[in-house]
Amino acid sequence: MPELPEVEVVKKSLENQICNLTIKDIKLNDINLRYKVRKSDIDKIIGLKISRIERRSKYLLFFFKNSIVMIVHLGMTGKFFILRKKNKIQKTSFYYEIENFNDQKHDRLIFIFENNLKLIYNDVRKFGFIKFETKEGIYKNKHIKILGPEPLDNLFNVKYFKKYLIGKSKIIKNLLMDQKFVSGVGNIYANEILFLCKIKPYRKIKKLKNFELLKIVKNTKKVLKKAIMLGGSSIKDFSNSSGKKGSFQQNFNVYGKKGSKCPNKYCKAKIKKISLSNRSSFFCPECQK
Repeated sequence: MPELPEVEVVKKSLENQICNLTIKDIKLNDINLRYKVRKSDIDKIIGLKISRIERRSKYLLFFFKNSIVMIVHLGMTGKFFILRKKNKIQKTSFYYEIENFNDQKHDRLIFIFENNLKLIYNDVRKFGFIKFETKEGIYKNKHIKILGPEPLDNLFNVKYFKKYLIGKSKIIKNLLMDQKFVSGVGNIYANEILFLCKIKPYRKIKKLKNFELLKIVKNTKKVLKKAIMLGGSSIKDFSNSSGKKGSFQQNFNVYGKKGSKCPNKYCKAKIKKISLSNRSSFFCPECQK
């Protein structure tokens, strides 16, 4: 599942491609995503211009000129393709160029713009969804209103962290992945953040010291900023709209590296893999306490 950095790259890519374009038509091939797509909602945005695109956590928010907002969650396998009529390469995928690729059977919606550019929403497993809201109601929407602060915002700080911990008894990795606590962090980046903090993923949050909370806040921002700068992580099929694959995975310290030597210079331990809440967790048993 794409996490905050990958969705941020998608947002920036789409901003460059489709902002200020008007939708001429929409082909609805399959309404049965995680939630059924209503044709009556789709019809309302035909003839409208996309004024801006925002990201909130792992959600993409498409704002239209008449106050309609389209909410998109990519789920596990959702992705956008760009198709330009005159291009030799027929598709620009989520977000890499595809050659000799035939995946049209998973094209769920096709947005056709006034310049004949097509935006294709492709989703193999159909865990993603597309919903509609008003501009006035978007931040009261049930998916959006429960989200914690953005990790790169100033609101995500030690003071907030300490206050949130009161009365809670989770382990730290599960807390980092709790979208009500902080929005957009998933399994990959939670592993990397905790390695830099030298904190084991199963540490109880009530046992964390103040200096460790500060490290978590700082390293969360550091890891996510670097991941965005590098275009996200190309796990399976992720890359950006210019055809470049994300390269943050080349900087993984622990994720997916079970049995590899710890990257810390003076540590001789090997990366360990365990399962926490049915998620793979990777850590150094020596460096992380």
